[in-house]
Amino acid sequence: MWLTRLYVLFFLELDRRRVHLAGVTRHPTGAWVTQQARNLLIDLDHRASPLRYLIRDRDTKFTAAFDAEFNAENIPILRGPVRTPVANAYAERWVGTIRRECLNHLLITGERHLAATNT
Repeated sequence: MWLTRLYVLFFLELDRRRVHLAGVTRHPTGAWVTQQARNLLIDLDHRASPLRYLIRDRDTKFTAAFDAEFNAENIPILRGPVRTPVANAYAERWVGTIRRECLNHLLITGERHLAATNT
């Protein structure tokens, strides 16, 4: 195996307990994250109940263009505190569950394999 790190961008809807897997990449950039946000908002455009707010961390990949996508839809953005990676307990719990329940039993061979297991 190549032992490369893959990054997964996901969004959680807390009230519906729904996870949206936005994308998988080896090299996340601000432009890639912004495009994934656009794709998510297009997918959720037909919903009756709009999103109330977005909670995100302070990673530099969440650029002003990323924030502008949500602000254009009147979705306020709440940034987590500085240097507290476990501030968003819901996301941390989901990541831990995926690691324990899926990745301990499944060997991901690449981006295409991870995307195929996503569907």
